[in-house]
Amino acid sequence: MISQNVTATIYGNIGDKLYSAYISGSGGNRRAYVVSRKHVTEALDGIIIAVAEFEGQNGERAIVSPYGEIFYEPELRRILGGLKNVKLKSINCLYEKSCGAIIYYKTKQNTKVLLVKNNNGRYWSFPKGHIEEGETEEQTAIREIKEETGLDVTIAKDFREISEYCPFGKIRKRVVFFLAQAFTDNVKIQEEEIDSYIWVDLQQARKLCTYDNDLRIIDKAEIAIHLNK
Repeated sequence: MISQNVTATIYGNIGDKLYSAYISGSGGNRRAYVVSRKHVTEALDGIIIAVAEFEGQNGERAIVSPYGEIFYEPELRRILGGLKNVKLKSINCLYEKSCGAIIYYKTKQNTKVLLVKNNNGRYWSFPKGHIEEGETEEQTAIREIKEETGLDVTIAKDFREISEYCPFGKIRKRVVFFLAQAFTDNVKIQEEEIDSYIWVDLQQARKLCTYDNDLRIIDKAEIAIHLNK
């Protein structure tokens, strides 16, 4: 259902940015919710950006937004939290946003960067995690780094790189990476999230990372680290 193109018929404005609607399909009309930052009336063509379950309602409800409007999970939770007499139980979203950083540690001999491998993950990458409601991107990166690695870091100025990809064909992920300096290489991994970690130089990082987006970000980080000397 997620990412399906639909036409939604509006029948009520029930909250901030939130509307009751019906969407048509092979199984007949289905109840849904429309979220939009613009005022909408009658009907609109859009995309199913989430599927949610609510206590007090039977079955799943599609969450539809107009084309071109992106809502991430924290904002959807806040909007849907305004519903009366029902409570959000679970939600699966089309758009996911995470924030993290390329963490580097400098010694007199060299500069190392930290790579981590998530539980059940097959690839090395950088610490990151989902943004939460009310956080800035930098706050998310700092929090996730602390939770996953135990490191306190300083975020470098003027470095912000975006990686976008679709890991499972439908889900559309955006990851915002910063550059962060650590002042110790003593990592304490969050075992629930991280399987293993390694400090490597930038050349080794290029050999271990396989995604083009990660390689591009490593190249940008190397330039920024050199300028910060």
